[in-house]
Formats: sequence, C-alpha cells, structure tokens
Amino acid sequence: MNNNITNWKQVLCVTTILIFSTLVNAQKVDIKSVFSDAEKQTDVMIKEVPAAKHGKADLVSPRTVDAAGQLVLSPSFRWTSGFFPGVLWYLYAYTGDKKWEEQARIFTDNIKREQFNGGTHDMGFKMYCSYGNGYLFTKDEMYKKILLQSAKTLSTRFNNTVGCFRSWDTMPQFTFPVIIDNMLNLELMFEATKLSGDSMYYKMAVSHANTTMKNHFRKDYSCYHVVDYDSTKTESIIKKVTHQGYADESAWARGQAWAIYGFTMCYRETKDPKYLKQAENVAGYILNNPTLPADLVPYWDFNAPNIPNEPRDASAAACMASGLYELSTYSKKGNIYRKAADKMIESLTNNYRSTIGENRGFILLHSTGAKTHNSEVDAPLPYADYYYLEALLRAIKIKEGKKLF
Repeated sequence: MNNNITNWKQVLCVTTILIFSTLVNAQKVDIKSVFSDAEKQTDVMIKEVPAAKHGKADLVSPRTVDAAGQLVLSPSFRWTSGFFPGVLWYLYAYTGDKKWEEQARIFTDNIKREQFNGGTHDMGFKMYCSYGNGYLFTKDEMYKKILLQSAKTLSTRFNNTVGCFRSWDTMPQFTFPVIIDNMLNLELMFEATKLSGDSMYYKMAVSHANTTMKNHFRKDYSCYHVVDYDSTKTESIIKKVTHQGYADESAWARGQAWAIYGFTMCYRETKDPKYLKQAENVAGYILNNPTLPADLVPYWDFNAPNIPNEPRDASAAACMASGLYELSTYSKKGNIYRKAADKMIESLTNNYRSTIGENRGFILLHSTGAKTHNSEVDAPLPYADYYYLEALLRAIKIKEGKKLF
C-alpha cells in the first residue's frame, strides 16, 4: 500500500473497507461485494486480452464485446484507450492490492505514445484516466512528465479566436467543431497548471469552459453535442448539431452527462460560482426530465422517438452518478443530488451488471455508444465501468464524511 496517497482516491486501508463493507444508502448496495465482483470480472478480462489481439500489437485496451460475443480491443489512439487502465487504478485504490497496481502500470504503459498525439482532442480521456490516476496513486515522476507532455500536446489544439480546443479533424462537414465531450479533457489542463506552475493551461481550460457554457446550451439547459465555429472570426458560429443523438435539437444522454460532470469539475478547480450554477441547471434538466425512467438510467437520448422502447445508456448513468456525487458536496441541493446518484448506482448494481465470468469481463451492460451509427448499441463499454467504479469510490468518501478531493 502506498503511503504517499493523500486524497479521496487513496488506497483504502483494510479497516476502512471493513467499516464500509456496508451500504451506500437505504437501498443496500454492498460496496465490498461490488468491488469483489469487479475484481473477478477484471481477472477474466485480463486473461481475454491476449487472444483478442489476433497478433496485432497496436490493439491495447478493451473496447466492447461484438455481436458474436468476442472481445474487441482498440488501439492506443482511440478515445477509449485510457478507461481500462483507469479501472485497474480504481481497483488498486480500493483494495491496495499490488496485483492491480502492476496490471494498471502495464496497461497504462501501453498508451504512452499518446502523449505526443496532437491529432486528437481526447487527451484527458486517454491520459488523465490512466496516467493521471497513476500519478495520483504512486507519485511516479515519469507519470508526471507524461501528463505535462500530454497537456502541452493538447494545448496545440487551442484556438485563441474561438477560445476553445478543436475536437475532430476528420469530419469534412465541420470547420472547427467543439463537442461537449471536450469538457472532460479540461481536468488534464487544470492539473498541468498545478504540476508545472504555468497558468497557460488553466487559462485555456477556463476559456473553453466559458465559451462552451455560452454557446452549447439551450434555454432549458440541455446541450448540443457539437458547435461548429469559423475559427477566423470572433464568436462566429456556423451551426449547432447533435451528431450522436436522435436529432440536432434533441438531448443526447451522454452529452448531458459530460456537461454535469465537466462543469462540476470546473467549479472544483476554479471555485467560480457560475460553473456551480451551470452544473445545477444541467442536473435540474436531467432529474426533472419527464422521459427519465424511474430507475434513473436514461435512454440513450432524452428525446428518442420510441421511448420506452429505446436502448438505455448505462455509461451515461454512471458518469451522471459520479458527477452528482461531487456536485452534492458543493451545492445547497446536495441531498437531492446525492439521493439521485444513490438511486442510479443502486439501479446499475442490481440490474445492469454482468454475470460473473461472462461478457469477456466487463462490469456493466446495456450502454449505448452511438445509436445513430448503429455502433455499440446495448453493449458493455469501458467508460461505463470506469465512471461506475469512480462513483462508488466517491460514495465511500461521502459516507465517511470526507472530502472527495
């Protein structure tokens, strides 16, 4: 067990685990049992990975299970490559078992090259979930260097005229697209300023958050997926669309999750009350939405046309729960947000988890990647597992009356 770890993501001592082997809430989610099951599933996944490579060394991280029931891996440059290393770090955080640290180091090292990949905006997803957690838990100086290089690389995608980081490069229908997902990459930039003392990264993150808050949201605080800008003109918006949702004016569920998580994190890092208010407004849209099911696991889009006969998105619920737990520690409405997160976690635990030994080791089922592209629909996904475990760790800290960060 590493004695350098000092915050909520600390490796938890045996005494703490025994005290809180117990419950998140009145719905009796047994955290100790959930993590034990997660360990068993992850053991399965690690054993499955070598065969799933099919001799391709560039395939490094679990992505999903295909229609034939086979494990699908992704190369390091894909946006999902950092989530499985993150799952491993969270298992280490909970158990203190060196076995999980060793595996986390192996899978984290597999994406090391991405620190120099300036062709993608997904540095936060890839490098902070993996190397960020790795540095947090081990204080490995090499991890710190890689995080700083990753932030430096991401900074090359920032455009001063737009005030944002560019998202996709490969879609000709957009000029300078900025997606709501990009809010999750800002944590890397805030961390880079703390690690380096260079305020450039902080200022870029704040600019991106401010521009996104101004342009991505509708009057009801639902958000578009994509805002496309003319990068040669100040405040020049070409169009607003929802690329992975049902329609341009619909509310893609995972997009709303990115929004609540991202602006809550921005409040944590800046203490600017406008970000707290924005996160509260997004939470209000989600929790008061008439199409949100009773179990609080949303359909893939809040405006999908065939509700209730539409796929759910467990990944959106897991991210929402994690964001709501953090938001509950800042907001006067904290009890409401905490109860909602508890309910989401209860639902995911009781009705969305894989049977042990099945689904190639994924923890959660019934997520939706991109339904409009018929991609990864009603499937297990690594980011669902990542945010689920993160939410559980946050629930532990709240139950103990300790700060999350």
